[in-house]
Amino acid sequence: MKLHYGLILAAALLPQLAHAALFGDDEARKAIAELQKRADAQAETLARIERDLKEIGDKRGLIELSNLIDGVRQDMAGLRGQIEVLSNRVEGLDKRQKDLYVDLDGRLRKFETAQAEKDKAAQAVQAEQQAYEAGLAQFKANNYGAAIQTLQSFLTSFPSSQLAPSAQYWIGNAYYALREYKNAIAEQQKLIATWPDSNKAPDAMLNIASSQAEMGDANGSRTTLKTLVTKYPNSPAAEQAKQRLAKR
Repeated sequence: MKLHYGLILAAALLPQLAHAALFGDDEARKAIAELQKRADAQAETLARIERDLKEIGDKRGLIELSNLIDGVRQDMAGLRGQIEVLSNRVEGLDKRQKDLYVDLDGRLRKFETAQAEKDKAAQAVQAEQQAYEAGLAQFKANNYGAAIQTLQSFLTSFPSSQLAPSAQYWIGNAYYALREYKNAIAEQQKLIATWPDSNKAPDAMLNIASSQAEMGDANGSRTTLKTLVTKYPNSPAAEQAKQRLAKR
C-alpha cells in the first residue's frame, strides 16, 4: 500500500538527518537540499493518502488510516525541525567562516605592513652605508676634494646616522691632506662640538693639533694636546699626544 511506503520513507529520513548533522559546511548544504526534497516527496505521499481516505468507506479502516496520517505528520514535523537546526548550523558556519577570513585578512595586512617597513628600513641602512663608503673610498684613493663633497652630501642626507661623526672626521682629514689647515681645524671643531662623546672626537682633536703645528702655531698645538690628554685620557689619541708632548 502507498501508505506503508510513506511510513518507511519517514522512518528512514530521521537517521539520515542525524548523520547529516555531522557533516561539514558544504555537506550540510547538500543534506538540507536532500532532506527538503524528501520532505516534499513525503508531503505528496500524505496528500495521496488523504485522497485514499475519501475512497474508503470502512470506518475501522478510516480510523486506522487517520492514526497513520497523524504519525506521518509528526514525523514530518520532526523532520522540518531537524532541517531548521541544520540550516541554522550552516548559517553559523558561514558567519564563523566570514569572521575567520576577516581576522586572517587583518593579520595578513599587519604582517605585510610590518614586512614593508622592515624592508624599507633595511634599504635605508644599505643606502646609508653605501653613501658613507663612497666618500671613504674617495679619500683612500687620494681624491680628497671628491671625498669632501661626497661626505658632506652624506651628512646632508643622513644627519642622524651613527656614521656621521666618522664622516665629519674624514672631511677634516681630507682638508688636512689638501693642506687647508684652517678648514681642517674648523671641520674637526665641528665634530667635537656636535659629537663630544664620539670615539672620533679624540682623533679630531689630535688632527687639530697637527694642523696648528703645520701652521706654525706651536703653543696652540701644545695646548690642544694637553687638553686632549685631560679630556680623553684613555684614548689611543691621548697616548700619541703624550708622546708628542714628551718630544717638545
